[in-house]
Amino acid sequence: MTIASELAGKLRHVWLRNALLVLLGLFLLYAAAIAAMLVRQEALLFYPVKLAADFRFNKPDVIERQIEVPGATLSALHFRQPDAKGLIFFLHGNAGNLDIWLPSTEFYRRAGYDLFMIDYRGFGKSTGRIESEAQLHADVRAAWNSITPEYAGKPIVIYGRSLGSGLAVKLATEVDAAQLILVSAYSSFVQLGRDHFPWVPSFATRYPMRSDEWLAQVSEPILLIHGARDPLVNVKHSQQIKALRPEAELLILPEASHNDVHEFPAYTKALSAKLTALAQSH
Repeated sequence: MTIASELAGKLRHVWLRNALLVLLGLFLLYAAAIAAMLVRQEALLFYPVKLAADFRFNKPDVIERQIEVPGATLSALHFRQPDAKGLIFFLHGNAGNLDIWLPSTEFYRRAGYDLFMIDYRGFGKSTGRIESEAQLHADVRAAWNSITPEYAGKPIVIYGRSLGSGLAVKLATEVDAAQLILVSAYSSFVQLGRDHFPWVPSFATRYPMRSDEWLAQVSEPILLIHGARDPLVNVKHSQQIKALRPEAELLILPEASHNDVHEFPAYTKALSAKLTALAQSH
């Protein structure tokens, strides 16, 4: 063996060793990133804005209510008006609080419907913290049970927006409602994760929120509204839900994004028409 060939062999050995060390390092970094996502998933998914315990909601005809759930108390707002036609059970998105999500009650007043909204654990004045998807669903069901007996014989609408859409679909599989309205809905958090973090394996999603799997168990009519320019939840998600439930109505707002859907006249018109038809059919 010549000196040159021996040197080349040693260089190949060093290169292979270094390549293996780099691959091992990358694998460890990847594993650490996945572990961090598993541990800190709530911080990545939920962005609550807290309110002081003595905060007072300054909204006409709105009653503040509390719902006791295991380990926490949920804050809720109940807009009531005389001779309401029915109730909208509203599940909001993954950020903010009730004071932000209910800037005005005028739409509901004109529509003639009462409104009931909850803050999830850790949002607004709600105590505790979100720990699992099962806990979220259980809290939503407790909120439903606390208010709906007051509206027996009247149409009750389950309304879910963004994060709330998956919670609304799951609730609709368990209760009887007159209508399911999904705004800026996702087919699942698994698919949403693939959209934004394609390098993250599905098993790392502790909140799969499988609306796509629950839809088969939903008996309520479905209205979908989605902004075509939504950068967070692509409109393809509502289109996928429509494909799974062809009889569902889908309204795509060409100029709308994620947070401004409710500002477009077409949204207000579609929602008002749906609520009026429901009231007339009951």
